[in-house]
Amino acid sequence: MPAINTIPGLLAPCAALLSAAERLHDATRRALEGLVSPGGKPSASLLEKHQHAAHGLAWQATYVEALRQTLHWARRLEEAGRFGAAEQAMLRLGFSEYGRQLQGGIPMSQSEMIRPEDMDLPAAALAQYAAEPALAILSDRQGLEAARVVLVEALSEGQFGALGLDDEMLEATREQFLRFGAAEITPFAPEWHAKDQLIPIELMEKLAEMGVFGLTVPEEFGGLGLGKVAMCLVSEALSGAYLGVGSLGTRSEIAAELIRLGGTEEQKARWLGAIASGAVLPTAVFTEPNTGSDLGSLRTRAVREGDVYKVYGAKTWITHGSRSDLMTLLVRTGTAEEGYKGLSMLLAEKPRGSEGNPFPAKGMSGTEIPVLGYRGMKEYEISFDGFEVPVTSLLGGVEGQGFKQLMETFESARIQTAARALGVAQNALELGLNYAKDRAQFGKPIVNFPRVSGKLAFMATETMMARQLSYFAACQKDAGRRCDIEAGMAKLLAARIAFSNADCALQIHGGNGYALEYPISRVLCDARILSIFEGAAEIQAQVIARGLLGRVN
Repeated sequence: MPAINTIPGLLAPCAALLSAAERLHDATRRALEGLVSPGGKPSASLLEKHQHAAHGLAWQATYVEALRQTLHWARRLEEAGRFGAAEQAMLRLGFSEYGRQLQGGIPMSQSEMIRPEDMDLPAAALAQYAAEPALAILSDRQGLEAARVVLVEALSEGQFGALGLDDEMLEATREQFLRFGAAEITPFAPEWHAKDQLIPIELMEKLAEMGVFGLTVPEEFGGLGLGKVAMCLVSEALSGAYLGVGSLGTRSEIAAELIRLGGTEEQKARWLGAIASGAVLPTAVFTEPNTGSDLGSLRTRAVREGDVYKVYGAKTWITHGSRSDLMTLLVRTGTAEEGYKGLSMLLAEKPRGSEGNPFPAKGMSGTEIPVLGYRGMKEYEISFDGFEVPVTSLLGGVEGQGFKQLMETFESARIQTAARALGVAQNALELGLNYAKDRAQFGKPIVNFPRVSGKLAFMATETMMARQLSYFAACQKDAGRRCDIEAGMAKLLAARIAFSNADCALQIHGGNGYALEYPISRVLCDARILSIFEGAAEIQAQVIARGLLGRVN
């Protein structure tokens, strides 16, 4: 293998570059505050006017945090004696590329670049960053070429980099679900997708036996009582086999978190154990046709009549809506003028539907939304016309708490979505790698061509960087710390990487990648949804920017 920098020679410039990146970010944040906070507190109208710059700040902060967590990962591996050639190559490639993008421009989407000058950064601050010696050291062309060769050789041998978890139980859990996915999911996923079939209930029963639906539910309520890092590992492993299967636990995670944090003791006793065991399949019923992320404009209303609420309105993009048993249903119990304060959460029980009769409940009807990817659970539009929910099903027993209760779950949901994106990203990487090793052109496997190997090397590098950022957010959540910014960053970056990896892997396949018989075509469709659901990329950037700049008026 070509030589790359030794550990002492690599960690030092990475640390120096991180310090420079942190100074650059601080200067950018101060400059942006000058644009949007003339009175010392951000203005909503100015944030909207300078939205491109504000979202750029969010992306810049995400890059800096990804570099920080990647360096922490490298140091942990060094201390454990596991910082090998592949991991060193990832560190160098990641720091060089992200370091240069911080200077020259970060892709916020396929058509939107954000550059330091777009955020009103003073030229002197940018010049100081560009003059950082570590940037030139880490971006040495020969060193980068050597790192790519080393990393692709390791990838070809099945080495995708040590995770740096330092926890044998977590490592074993991950391996268990990777083996399960390879045996029980991957061989059947193409047919489920091609025929747009529901994931077999028999598979769901196996997942329930393995504890997938109760991973983070406390043991006293029948769950495994594990943390968010374990949730990440399981979600990634299953999503790498098929995104639909990896997403089965999402609705259980959301419902259980809602009930655990906001439910009455009776509601916890009734629902948490059933959710954890898989006996009850929940679905999240929040989104409406004309509101999207603007939950303050939500219109579906629940009118109390004696001991029941009667629900009227429409919801859309309801995943697993027919086969579910319990809806976490966000409704308006107050007036429209109350906005967020007029929302309440109902734990609305419903009968399980079938293919012929998807919504057998009185006062409730629905139609399926055909989709490109993310199949296996099906999406629905649902209408309510007097659907009855007992008053005792009001989450927490107090009206007007629905928005607050929902916000308390968003950190976990976005961390879990980041993990799902990591699974898709890893799957795309492996599909592209395997094809490149097997496909020969001009007398040799195409993995030996620099444009192909370069793609694979950076796919692996970015996946590891997003993985470390996601683990960090999960650790923050497990420690009981607020992590809305970190969770948003993890989801923002991992979703972009999942689609980028899928697109690059399809490009490596050439024309074959466009054929339905090759799984990468499905993975590309699945990857595209990740920057949309659980808060679109633009919403994530807005959340991060507001958190960095302070609350708007």
